[in-house]
Amino acid sequence: MAADRWSPTELRPLDIGAKATVDGLVEFLSDQAKVDELLVSERALVFRGFGVPPDRLTEVYDKALPNRLAYVHGNTPRTKVGDNVYTSTEYPAEYTISMHNELSYAHAWPSRLMFYCEVAPETGGATPVVDGEAWLAALDPEVREAFADGICYRQNLHGGRGFGNSWQQTFETDSREEAERYLTETGATFEWRPDGGLRVSQLRPSTINHPVTGVEVWFNQADQWHPAALGEDTASALAQILPKDELPQYVTFADGNPIPDEYVIQVRDRGLEVAVDVDWHAGDLLLIDNILVGHGRRPFTGPRRVLVAMSD
Repeated sequence: MAADRWSPTELRPLDIGAKATVDGLVEFLSDQAKVDELLVSERALVFRGFGVPPDRLTEVYDKALPNRLAYVHGNTPRTKVGDNVYTSTEYPAEYTISMHNELSYAHAWPSRLMFYCEVAPETGGATPVVDGEAWLAALDPEVREAFADGICYRQNLHGGRGFGNSWQQTFETDSREEAERYLTETGATFEWRPDGGLRVSQLRPSTINHPVTGVEVWFNQADQWHPAALGEDTASALAQILPKDELPQYVTFADGNPIPDEYVIQVRDRGLEVAVDVDWHAGDLLLIDNILVGHGRRPFTGPRRVLVAMSD
């Protein structure tokens, strides 16, 4: 690792003058102004050695994330396990999840996330985190320029049977009116399909500036929404089943022109190259600024269970 590469700040009880208990961590997190300032300056904080058990996680989340958000308009499989607390992902263990900022494709996104390791994996399973400013700088000028005008995300959400997520899962409702209200408020365009599915299109920027520091960061999920990032075999198989505009999710440049495969591969690979792994032990927590820092997941073996909650 390069000596000047950013990495999360690790905080143990002695580092913050706290007791090595859940109460010690809760007391530290109660000073929200101090935590806010520390998180913006350090971008990500790892809390170790506080022995947080699952039955006291809510107390920690109540201090770190006082206004927890529901995972509405999410595009990855996960299970709700508490008061707006979710499994971090249920993507198969053998695959890497590339770097991304949570809900960066949506109209609104959480400002911070907190991960909690309930069960550590036997091997692997780290959560890589990436400085969004470094990710942007790692891309070729040609790629940055191509994305400058933003991108268009497209979703085909089935009505109960089909590839990918249903619109009911995505918007956590069975009401068409509620889904339409949400989409109208976000400025998305949408249409109901004859089979009961829902097609959604959204124009979004590729980079944003942090509201406190003003720093510009890479902030989109073009690579995760593009079939090329799935690998040549998978992309070819999908192409024989469905045209691109019928895939569960797809992305183009804002003007509708296709994004070259090599651009999204570069975005994916360079994000992972400049990322730093956070390895897990049961009871650890990771708090990140969701604008300044992207995250992912390394492959693993064993019964890994990492939970996540988010707040505005």
